Amino acid sequence: MKQISLFDDNRTQTVPLASRLRPEGLEDFVGQEHLLGKGKMLRQLIERDQVSSMIFWGPPGVGKTTLAGIIAGKTNASFINFSAVTSGIKEIKDVMKQADESRSLGIRTVLFVDEIHRFNKAQQDAFLPYVERGSITLIGATTENPSFEINSALLSRCQVFVLKALSEADIQKLLRHALQSDKGFAYQNVHITDTQIAAIAAFSNGDARTALNTLEMAVLNGEISADGILVTDEGMEQCITRKSLLYDKNGEEHYNLISALHKSMRNSDPDAAIYWMNRMLQGGEDPLYIARRLIRFASEDVGMADSQALQVAVAAYQACHFNGMPECDINLTHVVTYLAMAPKSNALYTACEASKADIRNSRAEPVPLQLRNAPTKLMADLEYGKGYEYAHDTEDKLTAMDCLPEAMAGTTYYHPTDQGNEMAVSEKLRAVKEWKRKHINE
Repeated sequence: MKQISLFDDNRTQTVPLASRLRPEGLEDFVGQEHLLGKGKMLRQLIERDQVSSMIFWGPPGVGKTTLAGIIAGKTNASFINFSAVTSGIKEIKDVMKQADESRSLGIRTVLFVDEIHRFNKAQQDAFLPYVERGSITLIGATTENPSFEINSALLSRCQVFVLKALSEADIQKLLRHALQSDKGFAYQNVHITDTQIAAIAAFSNGDARTALNTLEMAVLNGEISADGILVTDEGMEQCITRKSLLYDKNGEEHYNLISALHKSMRNSDPDAAIYWMNRMLQGGEDPLYIARRLIRFASEDVGMADSQALQVAVAAYQACHFNGMPECDINLTHVVTYLAMAPKSNALYTACEASKADIRNSRAEPVPLQLRNAPTKLMADLEYGKGYEYAHDTEDKLTAMDCLPEAMAGTTYYHPTDQGNEMAVSEKLRAVKEWKRKHINE
């Protein structure tokens, strides 16, 4: 079947879907509930038109510019949209002069600076005196950590609001809205499955703009019939460049594959582990997610049997961060193979779980006096620190001092195995306990 344009006039052809659907009010804004939920601070500031200088910090496509647009629509102040990409010192001074003139007439100026981190120190310094004397209310948007990219003097005069990547549920809500909205595809009768919508949401990685652009491409490449437009799996794969349709990162298959990877490594089967790991990557899984699971495995299933495993896993995470896909697949293959072939011990895992169970099920025991610091005279008078024995002062670098609460004396959580390097740890721990037993009454 032939492919045709969805749009009937030149105006809509030139406006991307993401721009057409940009919310104009908080009621249509999706995500950032921690900032914009009912009663939350940022929502109240916007609704009351009481915005102060602030920085929106978050990844691309989460609503930083949209929030600025909503503020522009709500405020009674003069609103100026300014881009750090296309502006320099001269443009800043021109805008500041305009803001000063408006202030003399009793008119506030709200200045939105997109990608403010792109301004150098001198350019950022140019804003400072105007922010200090109230000529402007500065709203900056940045994808970079403001602690490093915004001058400390300017940052100290701004409140930082951290915007989070949208959840896949948020993205799916946006996509369904686009399919039903008059500004989207309401009149196109688009046939798209829940699995395809979920695949676009997974592919977008929390970026609303990417999700809407991908949906637009998928619909444009759909098959036209008298019944409307059919989005096909083949067309979808071209748009998302990976087989995400076969792998729902929040569904059963996700958990089946990560379980298969863990159990293959636990069973010292590198071939199976490599296969399941690459199945996840080819399905569109975030390599950093896999790397984080491998870091957990290194302590949970290898532990003290080979403490180097944790370092290898952390190094693989850093390699994935530096390289990204597709280059980091070999880094993950490296660590998956290492973990599969490493000696195994779950002694750390069982110790951790047993300790947490005691904490949940028992009362919070007080810290023994001998383990407390006494930085004040009152604390010393209350015998904080009394009876503390400094191990470095002894010949054996050991004391018989009990470090557990009295009610828990003798409790044991860590039971080392005889696997790999943990055998030496087991011998060391046995010797330490024997020494303490002999010296307990000295």
